[in-house]
Amino acid sequence: MTSASPETSTERVPGRAWTIRLTGHSDRSATVSCTNAACRMPPRSKDLAALRAFAAQHAAAHAKAATVRPNAWCYCGSQQCSAHTEPVHCAGSVVLIVRHDPTVGQVWSVEEVCAACARLIPHAAVAARAARPRTVEQPAATVPAPARAGVPGGFSSPDMAPADGAPAPGRRSGRRPPQPQRRRTGRH
Repeated sequence: MTSASPETSTERVPGRAWTIRLTGHSDRSATVSCTNAACRMPPRSKDLAALRAFAAQHAAAHAKAATVRPNAWCYCGSQQCSAHTEPVHCAGSVVLIVRHDPTVGQVWSVEEVCAACARLIPHAAVAARAARPRTVEQPAATVPAPARAGVPGGFSSPDMAPADGAPAPGRRSGRRPPQPQRRRTGRH
């Protein structure tokens, strides 16, 4: 089985696919095969139910072990979108699907495809989604704050003083400042 990919670059890579197939033989026995040569398969057997269960579990194990790569191309698109009949332009995030047609019952596929294709592929279930690539945030440049003068009397907090060193605004009372009176000249 395959595990997480160590690739960390943003360069696009081909989408991966694993196919698990149950193949019958003339003596009414069957074998299970996987496109990943490193996978160990059970021996040829006449217990078709057990082999079918093994194949389904093996496909699920591939889906669980594989880490979806956000920089992968759509596998369906690389196959000219032959898995679905409606035309679509590959788009969206990369997802990992498990596809199995219960009427055929002999093939399970695990594929990295785009979200647009995944919605159109019959008998497919999304098993995992690509993690959003983490962006390395640059720390903001630290500008030293100007030194604040101490506040005499201890009645106000130095944290409340303006940072630019200007004096703190005075407290406003509810009264208006006196208005200058205009002198009238001429008649009274």
